[in-house]
Amino acid sequence: MKEMENNNTTESGIPKRRALGRGLEELFNSEVLDYNTVEEKIVSNSSKDEITMVKIKDLRSNPYQPRKNFDQQALEELASSIKEHGVFQPIIVKKSIKGYEIIAGERRVKASELAGLEEVPAIIRDFNDTQMMEIALLENLQRENLSAIEEATAYKKLQETLSLTQEELAKRLGKSRSHITNMLGLLTLPEDIQNEVNNKLISMGHARVLSKLENINQQEELAKKIIEEGISVRKLEEISQENDVVKTNPQKSKIKVQNEYSYLQEELSEKLGTKVTIKKNKIEISFVNENDLNRLLEYMNIEVGK
Repeated sequence: MKEMENNNTTESGIPKRRALGRGLEELFNSEVLDYNTVEEKIVSNSSKDEITMVKIKDLRSNPYQPRKNFDQQALEELASSIKEHGVFQPIIVKKSIKGYEIIAGERRVKASELAGLEEVPAIIRDFNDTQMMEIALLENLQRENLSAIEEATAYKKLQETLSLTQEELAKRLGKSRSHITNMLGLLTLPEDIQNEVNNKLISMGHARVLSKLENINQQEELAKKIIEEGISVRKLEEISQENDVVKTNPQKSKIKVQNEYSYLQEELSEKLGTKVTIKKNKIEISFVNENDLNRLLEYMNIEVGK
């Protein structure tokens, strides 16, 4: 017993602060990043004594939190649930010079405040700045309904933090390479168009088409047309393709015929995380192995008897 005590105390006899725990270490070292599994492990590996009540007024947002706007209706619904059942899972925080910084669970904190609570249950862990960024980005990417621009910004920060290529990032997040590429492309749009995407005046599908145009004036003209005339993504693609052909080859009189289902192919590819081809009244869905096939079947809610 004495030996165990020595392992858990400093030379001065002060208890050592528990670091990240196995769950978070597994997250940073694993091939596929999975926030849900990690938070469960942090909570399940924490004893009741490690869950402490902290005052909401002492909590500050994670500086790396990618979400700037929180859905007020969703917060109010969560607040109602908290009023009736309490906070279902402790938040995770880091001790700072003054109070605590929220690592995971900011929605729970905001909803608890709406519910009239003054304190919430929390687990205190030590994080460095890089880990704080990763856990905040992952929580939002895998749990929250981020806007397209917020999602793209989170991808970019995670890619830079972990020094990953787009292909490596796609693999670690379980996304298709094309999805990552398309999302990052949105960050090349002018700031005013990005704001219109955030405010849901322009859809992600429209924004993706606009991001492929090189001319900023053309992007802004078409953005205005989307908002004022409500043109469809498909119509926007047709306009942009015509303009692109004229720009790159003005002598060419024939416009290249595009697959009429190209937009649907991209949408399905992003939803399913794999290549999808639509031709001759057939939909072809690619998979790399049996596990990938099972993932697709599960996503489509298809049960196959053994």
